[in-house]
Formats: sequence, C-alpha cells, structure tokens
Amino acid sequence: MNRREFTLGMSLAGMASILGVEIVYGGLMPEGYSPLGLQDPDPFKMFHKDKEMVVLNDRPWNMEAKAHLLNDRVTPNQYMFIRNNGNIPEGIDVSKWTLTIDGESVKNKKTYSLSELKSKFGHHTYQLALECGGNGRSEFNPPAKGNQWTVGAISCAEWTGVRLRDVLEDVGITSDAVYIGYHAADTHLSGDPKKEPISRGVPIAKALQDETLLAFAMNGEDIPLAHGHPLRLVCGGWPASTSGKWLTRISVRNKEHDGEKMGGSSYRVPCENVAPGSEVDDADMCIIESMPVKSLITSPKSGALIKNGKSLTINGHAWAGELEVSKMEYSIDFGSTWHTCSLEKPANRLAWQHFKTTISFPQKGYYEIWAKATDSHGKGQPMVLPGWNPKGYLNNACHRIAVKIV
Repeated sequence: MNRREFTLGMSLAGMASILGVEIVYGGLMPEGYSPLGLQDPDPFKMFHKDKEMVVLNDRPWNMEAKAHLLNDRVTPNQYMFIRNNGNIPEGIDVSKWTLTIDGESVKNKKTYSLSELKSKFGHHTYQLALECGGNGRSEFNPPAKGNQWTVGAISCAEWTGVRLRDVLEDVGITSDAVYIGYHAADTHLSGDPKKEPISRGVPIAKALQDETLLAFAMNGEDIPLAHGHPLRLVCGGWPASTSGKWLTRISVRNKEHDGEKMGGSSYRVPCENVAPGSEVDDADMCIIESMPVKSLITSPKSGALIKNGKSLTINGHAWAGELEVSKMEYSIDFGSTWHTCSLEKPANRLAWQHFKTTISFPQKGYYEIWAKATDSHGKGQPMVLPGWNPKGYLNNACHRIAVKIV
C-alpha cells in the first residue's frame, strides 16, 4: 500500500486531521477521490508522531524513536515505535468489529462483538513493555537483513483491555491446548487475500497470564490506528511481534502455532552460539520468548556539553522480559569500574523500571556513560554485542552516550 492508497478508506475528518486544516467543500469530493495534498502525506502527521522519529521503511511502515525521545515514564503515542509487516487496514467500522475464538483446542467456536467484549468481561490496565525482537539490529556484523533498528524500538505504554484468559475461560478450552495464534485484518503487501503478513502466537501459559490483554485503549484513549485500533493483543515482556494488532481471530492450538513468521529464521535465534555469518538449519533455531535484560539512557541526549565542575544527572529505563531488573549501574571509564544507580520498582509486572543517578567527572575531556542492568536471576547486560544470529535479534549490549566536559 502506498501513501495515496492509505488515504482512500479514510473519513473526511481523518483526511482533514492529516492536512491540519478543514477541507473546504470536502463533502462535494467525488467518491473514492484522494486529495492531491494527501497523495504523498507526511507520515509524522498521518500517525501523529514527533518529527524527530526516524522512518525506516514505508512499505510497510516502520518507525523508531531516538533514545532521548523516550524519557517519559509512560510512552506517549508520538514517541512510540511502529512495526508493521503488512498494510494497515482501511475503512474500520468499530460497530461491526468482531473477534472469533476457534482452533483445535476450543470446546466451541465463539464470536464476540467489540461491545460484547467490553461489557461482558472486567477491564484491566497495565503498563507493559513492548520491544521489537530486532531492536539494535543495526549494530550486528556481518549485517543482518531487516529494518536497521538502533535503540528506539521499545515502548512502555499503559494498556487497557480484557484478560485473554477470561475470554478463553468463557469459550472453554480443552486440556490439550498448548499454544494460541492470532489472525488480524492487516493485508499482505502482495495484495493476495489468501496470504497473512504475520500470524504469530505464544504458549498457552503466557496467554493465561493476568497481564496478557485483548486491549482496546492505550494511555486512556482509543488505540491509535498504527498501533492496532480497535483491538490488539498485548503480551508484555515478549517480542512485540507476539502482540498482534487489528485482531480478528485467535486460534487455540493443540500444537505450536504454525502461522506466518513462526518458522524459519523469523523471530528465532540459534539454540546454541554460532560463528558470525554461519548458515543455521531451521531445526537448530529456537523461538524467542522472554526478552533479555536491557536499559536505555534517555536523558541527557548523547553529545551533551557539561561545564567543568558541574555534576550531571542521568536517567532512563530498564526492563528484563518476564523478570524484574534487580540492579542498575553506570560506568564512565569504558566498563573498567561500575557504580550503582537508584532504581525504582516497576509500576506492575512486565513494566519497565526507571533509574537515576548523579555523576561527577574528574577533569575536562571526552567521556562515555555506559548503562548496565542486571535481572533478578543475576544476568547482566554484555558490554559488547551478544551472540550473532542470522536476523540480528536480541541485541542487549550496554547503551552508551557521549558527553564532553568543557
């Protein structure tokens, strides 16, 4: 879908929102007409993103934040990364939106309207960290194929929805259920309606966690279109690709889900370490589940100039997949010595945690501040790139910023 095609299913109000002004005589436009001003629209206006966000791809749309944009405790839409595999759905009618639960391991197939989901089941709100499995891919060598994410494919928004577990209990699942797989309304880039751009899933144990949501709101408002409006799955702490957007169906499987991007090298890494550039058989690849411990310095911005004799306060976030971060440290001497930062507890399980510290520098000159998080199992971030893998997943090397004391 190109930018012109994206606008064809939009309402008059939606087009006016992108243009930033009212479309005078808009009601008189011929049906199916796309105004010239929207045939190459500004993606920052189209998705309500900050101008400092970085577009990595427009077919499909993929966009990331710079580290300093992620300083909010709860990520707002304008700084939230976009990761798509297909075309964003057009012409969404919320009043007609449904979710079907089916599969080998349901007692009875059942379909819910969006209003039924909202009225029948209790609502729950959690802050949930979502990170693209390929965040940090750009640092791998030999280079890995795919969007060259740097550090900004991470967010921790506040999600509201109903627990997937409650819905599955209402449907009834059988004792042989081992996995769920999602299906959605986004379309394949080829235009072939028989192809799904992505259909991933999680083991049943993850599906039944309290925090696994069928979400309809983000940060207290309807989910933005680019992030899955009107309904998405949210599986915090796991690769964001498990959190399917524009959700229309969930299949409860009696085997590992075999949908699009569940096999081959997609969201999988070698089960054992391999030499950089190696060919790895599918049988020797393991599905990524809980994301590794990681952290990000969000203030100050890299390149800061600090007056000699002045201390510097840094802050940021740390996360550890299914675990908590137990310790946060920094170094100003390239990892030779480490000092402790203050670290807050998460707002809830699977939320990122906020750290802060104040640093004094011994003299004028160039410094790098390195950040290292350690999870509750005692595993810390590596100072350099972790094991190479064919698709450049799971780069959790220490984040670094540069400062000059002048």
